[in-house]
Amino acid sequence: MPTVLRVGPYRFFFYAGDRAEPAHVHVERDAQRAKVWLNPVRLQESGGFPRGELARIIMMVQEHEADLQRSWDDYFAD
Repeated sequence: MPTVLRVGPYRFFFYAGDRAEPAHVHVERDAQRAKVWLNPVRLQESGGFPRGELARIIMMVQEHEADLQRSWDDYFAD
């Protein structure tokens, strides 16, 4: 599970088994988790984050979308 970005209390990462899915990032803070598709950026699932915090997470993913996509491509390159 490589961590590809940290912003404040948030950790953005991939699972090694995610290769077969569209590009996305998992985000966690404490026991809360979310999964966000990268292209286009949209919430796929969430567990425990309140709505306002999810909106901030989506904004962070949008802000770092190019770097996250590049990290995805590099990590899952054949």
